Amino acid sequence: MERAFVYTRIAIIPNSKEAPPTTNTTMASRYWVASFPVQNFASSLWSRLQESISKHSFDTSLYRFNIPNLRVGTLDSLLALSDDLYKSNAFVEGVSHKIRRQIEELERVSGVVSSSLTVDGVPVDSYLTRFVWDEAKYPTMSPLKEIVDAIHVQVSRIEDDLKVRVAEYNNVRSQLNAINRKQGGSLAVRDLSNLVKPQDIVTSEHLETLLAIVPKYSERDWLSSYETLATYVVPRSSKKLYEDNEYALHTVTLFRRDADNFRNKARERGFQIREFEHNPETQDNRKQELEKLMQDQETLRSSLLQWCYASYGEVFSSWMHFCAVRLFAESILRYGLPPSFLSVVLSPSVKSEKKVRSILEELCDSRNSTFWKYEEEGGMAGLGGDADAHPYVCFTINLV
Repeated sequence: MERAFVYTRIAIIPNSKEAPPTTNTTMASRYWVASFPVQNFASSLWSRLQESISKHSFDTSLYRFNIPNLRVGTLDSLLALSDDLYKSNAFVEGVSHKIRRQIEELERVSGVVSSSLTVDGVPVDSYLTRFVWDEAKYPTMSPLKEIVDAIHVQVSRIEDDLKVRVAEYNNVRSQLNAINRKQGGSLAVRDLSNLVKPQDIVTSEHLETLLAIVPKYSERDWLSSYETLATYVVPRSSKKLYEDNEYALHTVTLFRRDADNFRNKARERGFQIREFEHNPETQDNRKQELEKLMQDQETLRSSLLQWCYASYGEVFSSWMHFCAVRLFAESILRYGLPPSFLSVVLSPSVKSEKKVRSILEELCDSRNSTFWKYEEEGGMAGLGGDADAHPYVCFTINLV
C-alpha cells in the first residue's frame, strides 16, 4: 500500500527583505545547486551562509535558488522518480550543450561575432541565478513525474528537430564541398570546364582533340613521345593549358579513328587521358547549380542559427526547471517532511572549492555531517547518481 505524504506549505520562498546575494562580476560557467535543512528560519540560515562566504571565500558568487511549493505525492512515487532524475538530467544537459556547440560552429563558419546566449532576453547565467518558476508552463500542483515527463518530451522533440535541420544543412554543405573539391583538386580529378576554352578544342568529322594529364616530372617524355604514340597524330599539336603542383594539362590533336589506340599507348606510358566534352549549356547549368547551392547553404545556415538561438533558450529554461524538481525531490528524500530547506546556487572558483565545501558542511547538523563524511564505511551514498557524498544535497550545472 502506498504511503501518502501530507503536503504542507512551508516558507522556502526567499524573504524580500533579506540582503542581496553575494556576487562577483565575472560570468561563471560552472555552478553548484545545493540545499540545506532548515531547523528554525531560512532567513537566519541564509544570513549565516552569506556571512561565511563573504568572510572566507569572497570570490564565490552566491544566490538564492527559488523553488516553489511543489507537489510531493507519495513516497513510492518520489523514490521511483529519484531513480530516473540523474539519467534524465544527463539527457537534457546533453541536448543543451549540443545546441550550444552547433551555435558556436555556425557563428564561426558565418564569421558572426559570438553573442551571449539568452533565455527570454536574459543571459543564461542570470536566468539561473535569478531563476523564477514558470507556473503557466509547469503548474506546481502537477505531479512531479508529470512535470519531468513534459520536460523530457519537449526536449526530445527539439533534439529530433535539430537532427533534421542539421542533416538538411549538412547535405547542401556536402554537395558544395564535393564541387569545390572537384574544382580545387589536382588535375587528375578536378573539373576541367573552367580551364579549357573553345578555341583549345579541335572537333571535326575526322579530327579530335584529347586532354592529357601529364606528371610534371614526365613532361619532357611527353613532348618527345606523344607524336609517336599513334600513327595519325598531328605534329606539334600539343599545347599546355594549365599546371598545378603535380600535373600539367596538355592537348593533343589526332585523327578520330586513332583516338582509342592513342589512349591505350598513353596509359602505358603513365599519361592519363581525361574525357572531356565542351558544352556551353552544361557549363551554364553547373554554374547555376553552384550558385543555387551557395544560396541554399546561406539560407539554411542563417535559418538554423536563428532556430538554435531560440531553441537553446527553450531547452535551457526546461533544464533549469528540471534542476529545481531534482533539488526539491532529493531534498525531501534527504531531509524528510514537512519540506523545510534552503536552496541556493553558487559558483566557487577551483581554488576555493575545498574551503566552500567546508563552509557548507558547517551549515548542516554535525552528527549528520560525520555520518556522510564516512559513507564509504557504511554511511549513505549520494542521491541521484552524484559521485561525491555530502551532508547536504548538491549537484553541478555546467553551462558549457
